[in-house]
Amino acid sequence: MFQATIATVWAGVMPRVMEDWALSASSAGLVQSAWYVGYLVSLFSVGFIADRIGPRRVFLASSLLTAVAASIFALVAQGPLSAALLYGLTGLCAGGCYSPGLQLLANNATLQRRGKAMGAFIGASSLGYGLSLMTVALLANTLHWRSILLVVAGMVAVGAVLTVWALERMRADPLRDPAAAAVPMQLALAETLRDRPAMAGNWAYAAHCWELMALWAWLPAYLAFAAQGSGLSSAQGIGLAAMAHLASVVGSVLGGAASDRHGRVRVMLAASAASLLCSFTFGWLWAAPLWVLAGFAAIYNLCAIADSSVYSTALADVVPAHRLGAAYSVRSVMGFGAGAISPWVFGAVLDWGQAQLALPGSAWGWAWSSVGLGALLGPLMILQFHRLTRKALA
Repeated sequence: MFQATIATVWAGVMPRVMEDWALSASSAGLVQSAWYVGYLVSLFSVGFIADRIGPRRVFLASSLLTAVAASIFALVAQGPLSAALLYGLTGLCAGGCYSPGLQLLANNATLQRRGKAMGAFIGASSLGYGLSLMTVALLANTLHWRSILLVVAGMVAVGAVLTVWALERMRADPLRDPAAAAVPMQLALAETLRDRPAMAGNWAYAAHCWELMALWAWLPAYLAFAAQGSGLSSAQGIGLAAMAHLASVVGSVLGGAASDRHGRVRVMLAASAASLLCSFTFGWLWAAPLWVLAGFAAIYNLCAIADSSVYSTALADVVPAHRLGAAYSVRSVMGFGAGAISPWVFGAVLDWGQAQLALPGSAWGWAWSSVGLGALLGPLMILQFHRLTRKALA
């Protein structure tokens, strides 16, 4: 939870930074995209490393480095370029906490409880995202946005300290996985790319990330815009975005547990279809009463996150353990690569709409629709995954 606070802090402070630095929406979105670029580079590397030296070491080192990078970002960023580079560096460090964490859970949870365990892991991250935005909302009127970044960096440092205690409660990693050591990195990568069920799931995950990461990046700014239109402050709108992330916690846990009981494919398909409906609807509600918009945001968050852990669990169900780290690496590059592009695309569409359309709210409608367009591939790939894995997951 504490580690995850850094992931959404830029989204929280973005409206104020845009004013201070006179940023366009596309430039502000590009800083968030830089986070995901750093994250995906890290995820691609750490999966292979964790297969060879064990996920515990990678998880601990990444936790400590993330705390350091978050502090540097808060202190040094002076403009969009330096902010993008430093936030990208923070994402690079933070990525080492994700797939090794999933591997630790796969190694420590039984098959029957694996979905619930991974759902709780993703749910804790969602709680961290909400905690970060709530911190921004509560401190926005008393602290400069840079000071808020430092407060959140302190939370990440608390997470690094708690990592030591958390790892003591888990089984020790084998010194080396003989199967992983015997398989060269290039061969593990090639086998994963030829694994049709795994790749179908990975493409579905990429569509999921396109949608989810645009939602995380732009929800605070959208609700801040809506709050100001209702006579409230932007900080109150960001507070509503934080509350919506609490629904993500519920969605993660329920989605993971439901996949254990009702099957991975059913949960993935239902959640992706529901979140697609939200993506194509959400932006056009900009003139609705704020309570309607806030409630819809909570539902959107719940649906968008409900299947997030299930993609990880489904991959662990069909990929041999000795190259699971490699499979997570490929999946993460595809997913976070899509997620790195979507916030920038959203910002570009928003800039276009605000310049070309008479009603400023309509620009948000088109921007959110771009999220749905990129996620349309998801249900198709989930059905393909089901067809290819029907026997294996029966």
